[in-house]
Amino acid sequence: MFIKRTTRRVGATTYVNHLLVETVTTPRGPRHRTICSLGALTPAPVEEWRGLAHKLHAALEGQTTLVPDATVAALAARVRPPRPRAAADAGSDVLAIHVDQVRTEDARVAGPVHVGHQMWQALMLDAILATAGLSARARVLTEVMTLNRLVSPAAEHAMPDWIRRTALDDILATDFSTLSDEALYRNLDRLHPQRAAIEQALAARERTLFNLDDTLYLYDLTSTYFEGQCPHNPQAKRGYSRDHRPDCKQVVVGLVLDRDGFPTAHEVFDGNRQDRATVEDMLAALEQRTGRRGGATVVIDRGMAFAENLAQIQARGHHYLVAGRPPERHLHREAFEDETGWTEIVRQPSPRNPGQKKTRVWVKRAARDGTEVQILCRSDGRVEKDRAIRDKHETRFLRDLTKLQTRVARGRLRAPAKIHEALGRLKERYSRVARYYALAYDETARTVSWMTQADLHTRAEQLDGTYLLRTDRQDLSDEEIWRLYMLLTRVEAAFRAMKSPLMERPIFHHLEHRVQTHIFLCVLAYHLLVAIEKRCLDHGVHTSWATVREQLSTHQVITVVLPATDGRTLRIRKSSTPDAIHRELYRLLQMPAEVMRPVKTWAPAQSP
Repeated sequence: MFIKRTTRRVGATTYVNHLLVETVTTPRGPRHRTICSLGALTPAPVEEWRGLAHKLHAALEGQTTLVPDATVAALAARVRPPRPRAAADAGSDVLAIHVDQVRTEDARVAGPVHVGHQMWQALMLDAILATAGLSARARVLTEVMTLNRLVSPAAEHAMPDWIRRTALDDILATDFSTLSDEALYRNLDRLHPQRAAIEQALAARERTLFNLDDTLYLYDLTSTYFEGQCPHNPQAKRGYSRDHRPDCKQVVVGLVLDRDGFPTAHEVFDGNRQDRATVEDMLAALEQRTGRRGGATVVIDRGMAFAENLAQIQARGHHYLVAGRPPERHLHREAFEDETGWTEIVRQPSPRNPGQKKTRVWVKRAARDGTEVQILCRSDGRVEKDRAIRDKHETRFLRDLTKLQTRVARGRLRAPAKIHEALGRLKERYSRVARYYALAYDETARTVSWMTQADLHTRAEQLDGTYLLRTDRQDLSDEEIWRLYMLLTRVEAAFRAMKSPLMERPIFHHLEHRVQTHIFLCVLAYHLLVAIEKRCLDHGVHTSWATVREQLSTHQVITVVLPATDGRTLRIRKSSTPDAIHRELYRLLQMPAEVMRPVKTWAPAQSP
């Protein structure tokens, strides 16, 4: 290194500057590289420049001198940046640490619960619960119980451990270290009386937030079974099981969705309640939740396609759209067999299921009776489904009939009354196919026999793949009627979501009010689920909550432990840097990518 003198003339004034430079090799030959400007160096004489350059070089290499030189120290400080102090203050972001001792602790899954919490806030559920009279503690417990159903469903007994394995304590700034299952059970008791008020306020908030249509209601039912005998729950009874568990007691759950799939109202009925017997109660609950008095169209399935059900809907000022019961098709046999007048409708596959094939349906309007429009529908894809269902029931019917025949022939069943009773039970159990057979018992020969009624069987085969739609809406086209009815599949999808990912079943609670609150929490979780999917759909992204949950599961909250050189330890609790897929999902959902604000804590140095 050496010192180089430079001059620059500005007007009549000449400015002198001295540079500390070194010689470097470049492709174009030796060149001078400037280390820093030393100013005028006045009044240092020229013969001292070489010595000054050597002292600066030694200082920059880290060498120390017996006699400190203030001038050299000041010039060296201008060349290099200041080094970090051995120990930084607690409030400083500059710290000397032992790099080999840096570690991370307490990693917790944050992404899915962060999204659930943000949607909880967007729906203003905390304010809704506060208005319903729940305390701050009850509101927090209700949220974590709902998020558990949304993310990783568990029984109340296992729920506290799950909560502690997530970042919920960081997100909600709440200590769950001492949370017990008893607190969760008690919260079910507090939440139960407020279910209707919460559901009403939540439906109103969703209509405002997502600009939802309230002119169409989709109503259907499902069943949910219990583990155990439930002696203290009067609603737990045996009935028609949609879960194929006739051995278990159950309750029936009715659910009303709007056009976009958001829950509007739900009710829990006795396990042996018939579908047709729930319509009046559900309409009353719907009016209570929405405040709407007529003017909407109610879409129901064929299990409620009875005259009294349609009259109940019209009596409240609503329109109905329903699938006719199978026997009603026989009134239009000639129209179904006539190949003229059919209009083809193409149903495109769902973007969420790219492997699904598009389906074709043909519709034709039957003759009007002045008050009702009836649409005949025929689907080639449904032919195979109807045939497979009939064949399955027919195989089981003939199998059980053969077993009965064997019992009678071997003398294990002798009383004629008992034999006729057994035949009646088979007819009731297999009503779908028993009509195609004439059953008989010969008391003299003590034999059970049956004969196929070929004409009825043939007529049933000819109607495979056909169904009838009925509505009192006179302003809809045939295609509009069909597409509105197809929206009823959204209720089926809601039941599948509540039963599988949200784990509504089986139910382990034995008290009636806790069972109802358990189902209510599942409905609350479904509100969050459909709201999350709706936001993605609004951005043209067709994805499911299951996919979002899986992709966000790698976004965590961790504690970074930094041992300082002065003996103290700094712990920083913060979220991990979101990956590209995390940032994209948060952008679609209009949510912050930062799960929490970093929290810094210091541990003092231990005394020797």
